[in-house]
Amino acid sequence: MTREVDTTPSPPEPQRLAPERPARERSPLPDLLRGLAMLGILTVNLQDFSGYLEWQQTGLDRIAQVLIDVFANGRFISIFAMLFGWGAWGFLRSRRLFLRRHLALLGLGTLHGLLVWHGDIIMLYATLAFGLLLLARAQPRALVTVAAALGGWWLFSNLATVTLGGTGPVAEARPNFLPPIALGQSYAEVLSVRAQELFALFVPGVLFSGPWLFALFCLGAAARERELLTRPERFGALWRRLVWLALPAGLALGGLLAWLNTQDTWQAAMLALPVRMGGGLLGALGYVGLLAQLVVRGRAAGGLPGALSASGRVALSNYLAQSLVMTTLFYPYAGAQWGSWGAASGLALALAFGLLQLPLSRWWLARLGTGPVEWLLRRLIYR
Repeated sequence: MTREVDTTPSPPEPQRLAPERPARERSPLPDLLRGLAMLGILTVNLQDFSGYLEWQQTGLDRIAQVLIDVFANGRFISIFAMLFGWGAWGFLRSRRLFLRRHLALLGLGTLHGLLVWHGDIIMLYATLAFGLLLLARAQPRALVTVAAALGGWWLFSNLATVTLGGTGPVAEARPNFLPPIALGQSYAEVLSVRAQELFALFVPGVLFSGPWLFALFCLGAAARERELLTRPERFGALWRRLVWLALPAGLALGGLLAWLNTQDTWQAAMLALPVRMGGGLLGALGYVGLLAQLVVRGRAAGGLPGALSASGRVALSNYLAQSLVMTTLFYPYAGAQWGSWGAASGLALALAFGLLQLPLSRWWLARLGTGPVEWLLRRLIYR
């Protein structure tokens, strides 16, 4: 929530979108993490946007799917969740601003999930964030304890479901979590189905994934309390341990996930969930360690890191832009490419569009100072 201040006597041209807030120094690490996560999350979301099935990929598509599972799947959603908790915790100094922020995000996420893409995460994050009000006075150690308890329980319960056999035999086909898209559907038909699913599945979605995501929120809140992201130079030993311990473990679990995503069984699909999120958290922590060391060494200002930071400053606008562009390309009421792309072409498209957003983000910030959705959100919060 920073603003570049123009000290010249004449009004700046062009007029900047940033709201009237006091200028202060902006920490580089959170923006860099958001920018990397924005680039990486699209490689995972492309499967949902385009309609391909992981376990049916072969040849070059299988290679692309393995790369996604090892290096991206579960990693960037974990970074986003921890950063969301990090940001939400900073607003708890004013409950009025906290409530405004998350009610505004709840409305924005509802509109996104209803009108654009069923995979919206903003509405779920905003809903779960209200639970942080119960921990407003908690110290970092207590926040980490809550995170460990909730995360451990979620992983154990999902593993137990697989161990106990669940509800189906070993030979049962793998479930398909893709939206019910069919070629020839109009936008009104897609919207009608999406509206029914959005509200019918919201509460079960909160109950199922809520404990894990809230655990990540708590880790982000603890990082805020300890100033891990704003004073990374104080924690060099921690960053090194994350790189050398968490990152290899995350990559190993990513390899297991890639193998599970070759199996067409119910058990493989259910086991892939805790493997994806557990390995994703470890991999995410390893990425945080790598980027923190980059910031500490003063190498995060220019080049690719600088472009990623620019993207991170307008991450919400970029996230919504990805949904708009990809649903327009793949959904039947527009480009109608649903089901015709594989993992390799999807990965190439995701990287191309994600990389294109980097210079566009820098260009936009140079002229207007903040993203359009960020500007709107700040107006709603600060009025």
